[in-house]
Amino acid sequence: MRLGEILIEHGVLTESSLHHALEKQQKEGGLLGELLLKMGLVKEEDIVIALAQQFNIPYLPVQNCEINKKILNLVPIELVKKYLFIPIDKIKDVLTIIMADPTNEYAKQDIQKVTGMRLQVLVGTVTEITTALRRYYKIKETIVDSASATEHVSNISFHDAVSKDKTDDKKKNEKK
Repeated sequence: MRLGEILIEHGVLTESSLHHALEKQQKEGGLLGELLLKMGLVKEEDIVIALAQQFNIPYLPVQNCEINKKILNLVPIELVKKYLFIPIDKIKDVLTIIMADPTNEYAKQDIQKVTGMRLQVLVGTVTEITTALRRYYKIKETIVDSASATEHVSNISFHDAVSKDKTDDKKKNEKK
């Protein structure tokens, strides 16, 4: 199922709004998820939940987690900022993390290499993760500004799915 269809199924987007966004996308280009966010038709969380469903990666709102400091100390702060994730749990040699881009294989390999642990990866929104990083790591500087957070949501490697929506719609229109 494509991003737009999932958002309609979830009741956060209407067919006419999707059609309008797709028309705008054809004229202006860009990624559908980013466009929907900029148009104010959906929230960041809506996009992440839909993409999580599309890629079968569990979504977990970071604010629902109470994170132990021992878990935070397992990962260098530079790494969590670089790949925009937060560790939330550890059971034996498996570290559970919430990432903004859980399809970034290079990031996951790097995290595994640095921690020496296997990963269980969940997805969260950029906003939720940056808020948690500020709270738990006491980070004062800007991690991701709000303008690039919108862009980041649709530029995550999930963007293949968003781009696929665009390509599929072009093919449909060419057949008409």
